[in-house]
Amino acid sequence: MPGGLIHHDDGPPVARCARCGAVAAGPCARCHAPVCGDCCVLTEGGARVWAICLACEDRGGRSLRNRWITFLGWIALPIAGLAVLVALLEWLARR
Repeated sequence: MPGGLIHHDDGPPVARCARCGAVAAGPCARCHAPVCGDCCVLTEGGARVWAICLACEDRGGRSLRNRWITFLGWIALPIAGLAVLVALLEWLARR
């Protein structure tokens, strides 16, 4: 079969913007709702640029700083807990 594609009913349905109903450009980085270019803003403070819908921007802003702090907290808290546990075991071993 030349081309390798089988067409049926003009392909899958086109995703529509959750806010205005226009053709979506992609999903929101936070809520994953489909958004068009007019209903999203670009993030600030990350290694990559992401699109965030206007509703998510109203709730949390376009900065990713809080997300980075949460991510680092998830890494630092278990390490700190293990350090306290090691210190406690060392203290008990010296008694």
